[in-house]
Amino acid sequence: MPLPIEGFAHVRLTVTDIARSRAFYESVFGWDVAFEIPDGADDQTREQLGFLFGGVIYSFGGGLFGLRPVAPSSDEFSEDRVGLDHVSFSVASLDALKSSAATLDELGVAHEEIKDLGQMAILEFRDPDGVALELTAPLA
Repeated sequence: MPLPIEGFAHVRLTVTDIARSRAFYESVFGWDVAFEIPDGADDQTREQLGFLFGGVIYSFGGGLFGLRPVAPSSDEFSEDRVGLDHVSFSVASLDALKSSAATLDELGVAHEEIKDLGQMAILEFRDPDGVALELTAPLA
C-alpha cells in the first residue's frame, strides 16, 4: 500500500554562508521567518531550536523552506551528484514569471531567459551556493 501523502511540508538546503544565503532568499522571495534562534536567546531556547543548526526556516504559501549553515565554505552544489537536482516554485501566470525576471534583474541576480515548455514556462536561476532554482508558470 502506498504512503498516504497529502502534500508537501518543507525542504531545507545546506548552505556555506548563512548571512549571504539569508540576504539572497530574503531579497528574492521576501518570505516570513517561521523559526530562528532569537538574538540573546537563553540556553533552553537554543536547545529547543537546536534543529536549526544556526539557520532559519521560512514560511510561504507552499510550506516551509529552510537554510542549514553547516557546509564547508569550499563545498559546491552540483545537480549531477546524488541528491537534489533543483527546487522549483510555481507562480500564477506568465505575467508573474515576466515580473519575476524583472525583479531578479533589479536585484542583480543572473538568470536564464524564460523558456516555453509547451504547457508551462520556466525561469531558471541559482542561489549563492549555486543551487538551481526555478519558477514555473502555466501557459494555459
